[in-house]
Amino acid sequence: MDSPLLVYTTFPDVDTALTIGEELVRERLIACINVLPGMRSVYAWKGTIERNEEAVGILKTRKGLQEQVLQALKKRHPYETPVILFIEPQSDAQTLLWLVGETSDPRDIMPSDP
Repeated sequence: MDSPLLVYTTFPDVDTALTIGEELVRERLIACINVLPGMRSVYAWKGTIERNEEAVGILKTRKGLQEQVLQALKKRHPYETPVILFIEPQSDAQTLLWLVGETSDPRDIMPSDP
């Protein structure tokens, strides 16, 4: 059986995070995105120290979709080099069933009529 996977990334603003997250939910690559606005970041970029406000995106999916989620985020992400981190948490069976159900093709999990 698959296992849960959290994907942590940042976006320049809430609207971008929600738009990309909704696309990935509709494509059944993730079950959910949590967007946390107002994060302040200090980071090194191309030899300088930058300060910006960003929005955190925490995406809930499953390990079997890791590469597809990575490619989908890279394709859509507005940052030149987005940081995309994968975290493998423990979960209860019901959470895993929800993740699998929401990120699978319904035809693959629903029995077909005889």
